[in-house]
Amino acid sequence: MNEDIDNVDIRLINDEGVNIGVVSLEAAAGLADEVALDLVEVSPGQVPVCKIMDHGRAKFEAQKKASKARKKQKTVEIKEIKLRPGIDQHDYEVKMRAVVKFLGEGNKVKLTIRFRGREMAHQELGMKLLNRVRDENVEICKVELNPKMEGRQMTMVVAPTQAK
Repeated sequence: MNEDIDNVDIRLINDEGVNIGVVSLEAAAGLADEVALDLVEVSPGQVPVCKIMDHGRAKFEAQKKASKARKKQKTVEIKEIKLRPGIDQHDYEVKMRAVVKFLGEGNKVKLTIRFRGREMAHQELGMKLLNRVRDENVEICKVELNPKMEGRQMTMVVAPTQAK
């Protein structure tokens, strides 16, 4: 900005956005002083591009724009649903209502099946259960992480198909 620009020649854009062309730094500084604005380097390079503008106002508007973008962004949470391989039908339905609700809110869902004792011998029951969840909710979710065993737990992560 202003005196911090160290090139001899610069490409100048005036305060109305018109490209003036390559001029000397002194001439550009003179033009900026005439309109009582700052000379700001917008793009460095062999011949840097400088613009005549109110630096304080531009900085304020950039902060305002960034703040507005932060307000609009949605943080995606990962909600966890814990299941057992021998889950009954009603309990399964209650858990699936929670999965549908979480996916509807735009969150990812991690489904965890914990195996205890002899259940470890029947891991295919857990795989069948996770495949059932995937097949029943195919229109509202997509599998982000396929079912896999981690110690005594089998996990699968699903995400909503459309972002809200």
